[in-house]
Amino acid sequence: MVAKGDLLYAWAKDSAIQEKGETGGVITAMLKYMLESKMVDAVYAMKKGVDIYDAEPALITDPKDVIQTAGSLHCGTLLVPKQLTKCVLNAAPDMKIGVVVKGCDAMAMYEMAKRNQINLDNIVMIGVNCGGTVKPTMARKMIKEKFGVDPDTVVKEEIDKGQFIIQTADGKHKGISIDELEEQGYGRRGNCRRCKTKVPRQADLACGNWGVIGDKAGKATFVEVCSEKGAMALNKAIAAGAIESQPAPDKGKEIRGKVEGAMHKLADKWREKDFNSYGNGTERLQAIMKDTSRCIRCYACVENCPICYCTECSTKKPYFVPSGAIPPGFMFHLIRFTHVADSCINCGQCEELCPAEIDNAKIMHMVHKDVEAMFGYVPGVDMKLQVLGFAEEPEERKRLASTGTDQIFKIFKE
Repeated sequence: MVAKGDLLYAWAKDSAIQEKGETGGVITAMLKYMLESKMVDAVYAMKKGVDIYDAEPALITDPKDVIQTAGSLHCGTLLVPKQLTKCVLNAAPDMKIGVVVKGCDAMAMYEMAKRNQINLDNIVMIGVNCGGTVKPTMARKMIKEKFGVDPDTVVKEEIDKGQFIIQTADGKHKGISIDELEEQGYGRRGNCRRCKTKVPRQADLACGNWGVIGDKAGKATFVEVCSEKGAMALNKAIAAGAIESQPAPDKGKEIRGKVEGAMHKLADKWREKDFNSYGNGTERLQAIMKDTSRCIRCYACVENCPICYCTECSTKKPYFVPSGAIPPGFMFHLIRFTHVADSCINCGQCEELCPAEIDNAKIMHMVHKDVEAMFGYVPGVDMKLQVLGFAEEPEERKRLASTGTDQIFKIFKE
């Protein structure tokens, strides 16, 4: 019997899933089994859209359709929990769903659960080890300029052993070091470079190819069982004949640990480089004010942040931020920084979707790390409440409104 804390190699029994899935197809097999057994009502995962640069979210209820999500897509930059909430859970909050998550997705799940946006009792999270993702536009530019290959001829891409590797339609492979690419301005998104949640242990199962060696290399998934829920689901899938497994060898565990450690060191390097570029004190403040002065007040950063959940946003109050001003005053950004400062998970959505190309994620992550150093709160790892407190938004609004104002301290004239 598999138990919480176990480290093992696993692979799908179904040959079609093995062939189309990544490293043994365990994730695809688990999703299919969970639907077939009615453990979940639906699964939510990414599938290839028009090409390998287009990751498309899919809500699947028919087990035979799960195969559409098999394989990896490193150009998929969506934050899964936010999309899941907007598109599914707001309409069906009690639906039981199996979800494939990256590290930032898993962290967002926890922070959104603390804010009553997601009920984790109804979620089975299958985590994937993540070395980072690449913007679709950057991937195309990088493949054309650095690899000397037409991006439309590429049928598969992967990040493995410190390289970004492409495969063209004629079966040829070519890889270039991630370090080399990123030193020249290509490669992963900035938030991915700084991320240290490479193995998403917040999920129920954490799956990847790091540490799979010997005759199982490329044919099995390294699985870490991270919760009792994950152990139960995996045991049932094994008992039903959907998956086979064996204990991971000590050498494989060692290699996996070294890969994770190397990724952490790389993240530390990028944090130092990115944060130091803003200087300190007044110099840092001036740099942030200059960068945010390009803001067109489109609210993409607010709408797509997993921490922003208020039903009534203070940035829309005219006594804080005058209406119609473009760019908005710096108070707009101060409100957002203050709101998110304790709980930023460095998912990068505020920067990814900013039409003014402001380094929102870099700024927010930098501010958060200062707050984390002061208070010791690390977001997205458990259900411990955040530093700045927690209130039920509708109830709190009603309570404050009954006093004649929606501000805790009445310092502004109506």
